[in-house]
Amino acid sequence: MAGVFALFVSLSLTAPAQAEMTAFKQAVASSAARDQHIAAFYQARDYKPFWTAANANSKRRALIEALREAPEHGLPAARYDVDGLLAQLEAAKTPKARGVVEVEMSRVFLQFARDIQTGVLVPGRVDNDIKREVPYRDRLSYLVNFAKSNPRSFFRALPPKSNEYARLVKEKAKLESLLGSGGWGAVVPSKSLKPAETGAAVVALRNRLIAMGFLRRTTTQTFDANIQKAVQQFQLAHGLEPDGVAGASTMEEINKGVDDRLRSVLVAMERERWMNMPRGKRHILVNLTDFTAKVMDNDTLTFETRSVVGATASDRRSPEFSDVMEFMVINPTWNVPRSIAVKEYLPMFQRNPNAAGHLRLVDSRGRTVSRSAVNFGAYTARNFPFNIKQPPGQRNALGLVKFMFPNKYNIYLHDTPAKNLFAREVRAYSHGCIRLQQPFEFAYTLLAKQTNDPEGFFRSKLNTGVETVVPLDEPVPVHLIYRTAFTKAKGHMQYRRDVYGRDARIWNALSDAGVALRAVRG
Repeated sequence: MAGVFALFVSLSLTAPAQAEMTAFKQAVASSAARDQHIAAFYQARDYKPFWTAANANSKRRALIEALREAPEHGLPAARYDVDGLLAQLEAAKTPKARGVVEVEMSRVFLQFARDIQTGVLVPGRVDNDIKREVPYRDRLSYLVNFAKSNPRSFFRALPPKSNEYARLVKEKAKLESLLGSGGWGAVVPSKSLKPAETGAAVVALRNRLIAMGFLRRTTTQTFDANIQKAVQQFQLAHGLEPDGVAGASTMEEINKGVDDRLRSVLVAMERERWMNMPRGKRHILVNLTDFTAKVMDNDTLTFETRSVVGATASDRRSPEFSDVMEFMVINPTWNVPRSIAVKEYLPMFQRNPNAAGHLRLVDSRGRTVSRSAVNFGAYTARNFPFNIKQPPGQRNALGLVKFMFPNKYNIYLHDTPAKNLFAREVRAYSHGCIRLQQPFEFAYTLLAKQTNDPEGFFRSKLNTGVETVVPLDEPVPVHLIYRTAFTKAKGHMQYRRDVYGRDARIWNALSDAGVALRAVRG
C-alpha cells in the first residue's frame, strides 16, 4: 500500500499548464462519451478532474479501500480490478492518459456502487418468475452525491442496512473460515439412522452435529437422547419435520457441505441487495422456500402461520414480488382464472358437461348460463366465451377469506378447504397463490389495528354468508421472497431447500459474473 499512497502524493503536485488541461479535458470528454451519466457529470463540471485532482486524495483512498473490501460482500472483485486500476493510475504520465483513467475510475465507482447497493444481477434475466422491482438509484446521483459527501461515509452507507444483511455477512465470514479449516468433517456414511443405533455411522453423525454446533462435545457411540435432541434442532433449522430421526431427507441436509451453505448465503446477500429499501414498519413476509407467512412489526415477528405455495410445475410456481395489501374479502366468490378455466375445466366439461357441479358458468353480461344449453365441444382454449365462478361457502376453493394486494400476476393469500396439505414438510401444491393454515387468526392480526374486537368484527361478517369487502385502514406492504438461507436474531442459521431451483440459477449467474467461494485460513 505504500506505493499507492506515494501515487496519491504524486497526483497532488503542481497543476498542469493550460495546454495540458485542454488535452486532459478532451480525453475526458472522449472517454466519457460512451456513458451518458458519466458524460453529464463531467460536462456539468467543465471536464475538470474529479479523481485525479490535487485535492482528491481522500476520494481516491476511499474508493480503493471500498474496492478492496468487495469480496467481504460477496461481490465479483475481478469486475472492479483494483490492481489494474492502480497500475493505470501509476502509468498515467500524460494529460490524455490521466483523462482516460479519470473516466475509468468513475466507471468502476458507478459499477461498484450499484452492485453493492442493489445487486450484481438483474433478477428477471435470471428467472422469469422473479418479478422483483429493484430500487435502482439514478447513476448520475451516485457521482453527484459522492462529490458532496464524506468519501468513507458514502461507501459505508451503500450496502443494505437491514439486520438480515449484517447477520448474513457474519455467517459468510464464519463459513469461509470453516471452508479454510476443512469444513464439518467426514460425511455420515448412512442413508438413515434412528435412536438406539450404534456404530461408526453414529459416531460420524455425532461428530458432524458437534462441528455444526447442534451438539455439545461427547464421546458416545450410541444414538442417544442427546443426539436425538440435536437432530431435532438441526431439523428445525432446516425446515424438516423435527422427529429426531435422521431419515433420508435429514441425512441429505446433514451431509451438505460448507460450500453448499456458503453459496446459499451469497445468493441471500444478493437477494437482500435487490430489496435494499424500507419494507414497511408493518409488513407481511412470505418466504416461499420456508412455506410460511409472517406479519412483521418493526422487524419483530407478530404472527406466523404455515402456508402452501405454488407447485413446482413451471406454470404454477409462485412468483417473487412486492405489493401492498389493501383489503380482505370475507366469504369470497372464486373467479376461476382464465388459465385454469380453459386448461382444466373446459376439457372436463367436454367429457362430462355436468362435472364440477359446484361451479357456475357466467356469460360476458354476468348472467348464469345453464350447462345443458352449451355445446362445450364447439369451444377451444382460445374462444371459450364464459367465466367460471364458485359461490361463497365452506367448499369454496378460496375458503372463507382472501387477502388482496391487487397485482397483474393474480396472486393473493387465502384460506383453503384442503387443510391436510399443511401437515406436509414440503408444501408446494397450489396454482401460485398462497394458502394459509390459520387465515382467521391472520385476519384478526390485521384487523387489530382498526377495531377493538377484531375476532367479533370478522365473525359478524362471516356469519352473514355474504361476500363482504373489508378495506384495511392502513394498507400493508407484502413481500413474496425466496430465501434458502436466512437468519434469526438468536439461534441457528436457517437453511431451506431450493424448491424451484431459482437459487441454483442465481448462483450460476453470480459465478459467471465473477463471484467465487473463498476459503479463509487462519
